[in-house]
Amino acid sequence: MTNTYDIAIIGGGIMGCGAALRIKEGGMDPVVIDQGDIGQGASGVNAGTLSMQIKRVKLMPYAIKGHHEWQLMGEKVGFKKTGGLTLAFNDREAELLQERMTMKRDAGADITFVNPKKVEEIEPHLAKKIVAASFCPDDGYANSSLSGQYYRGRLTDENIDTIERFQVSEININSNGYEISSGDQVIKATRILIACGGLTKHVAAMLGEDLPIRARINTVSVTERAPRIMNGVIGHATGLLTMKQKDNGTVLIGGGWQGKGTPEEGRGAINPETLLPNLQLAQFAVPTLSKVRVVRSWTGFEANVPDFYPLAGRLGEKDNAYILGCVRGGYTIGPYISKLMGDLILGREPEMPLFDPNRVFNEDKLI
Repeated sequence: MTNTYDIAIIGGGIMGCGAALRIKEGGMDPVVIDQGDIGQGASGVNAGTLSMQIKRVKLMPYAIKGHHEWQLMGEKVGFKKTGGLTLAFNDREAELLQERMTMKRDAGADITFVNPKKVEEIEPHLAKKIVAASFCPDDGYANSSLSGQYYRGRLTDENIDTIERFQVSEININSNGYEISSGDQVIKATRILIACGGLTKHVAAMLGEDLPIRARINTVSVTERAPRIMNGVIGHATGLLTMKQKDNGTVLIGGGWQGKGTPEEGRGAINPETLLPNLQLAQFAVPTLSKVRVVRSWTGFEANVPDFYPLAGRLGEKDNAYILGCVRGGYTIGPYISKLMGDLILGREPEMPLFDPNRVFNEDKLI
């Protein structure tokens, strides 16, 4: 390891690792530090859904590029393109589906509307109460538990230093850049990139920045192995359900239902009051699930700001300080937006615009 790095990246998830790889490719010497293990935070515990139908309209171009990055990684991250359906069970949900999916299709997603008869042909085990549905052939998933292994291997191949179990306690600024401390251990770097997911607000505060970041505690469940009951990704018009069945027969169930806890306290806890409705909605959509046992549920933190768009750019008025995160649907977008951030840090013009972290935040419709 060098005494002083060109840049220290706080956060060893997809975004931090992706930015490190891009920066190294451009000739800088980065170090990636994480309070735990590489890729074992939100990047390693989410449901792995890669669906165009659950991405925000303005983020669609980034999601399409990110989806292509996952496809290039292929089997190394368990990538599967299965196609996916989003379902509506009443007229109100059908109107919501029509509005949202039309906008996403206009933004570039390959989304079509399908009637209940076609839905039954695609997914014969779904409930017969479907009023309307949309279909995207590009939807699929990756195995989030393989993401960390993949990026760890890439960092090793590129001789990028990583320091794990480094819990940042203090960041000091001096004439040479930044000193990042964890107890008695200190890392020096000319530049700094904060990309630590749910802990972003906490770490940014060490630099005197008060960002309006909130942390969601998303719940994911997995069932025992079962015979084939779904072929692709299944979602709900409200966004409160995502499901897919892996090759080994297990079914992953998510949808953003909230657990308990804070990033500062460590891993979140399951909230039975939200877990049960999540599982009930899954069973309503796929009645056969009533015969399958849930074997485990867990949570992962997802940071966001009031308008639900990323923080990606220079941090405040500080020299050589950057931030990347708070991306709703960040698993899909991460491999691509991290490249854009790397280009910005290298002094290049990013292929697509980034998202000014210093903007005025307004609540926006979640579409």
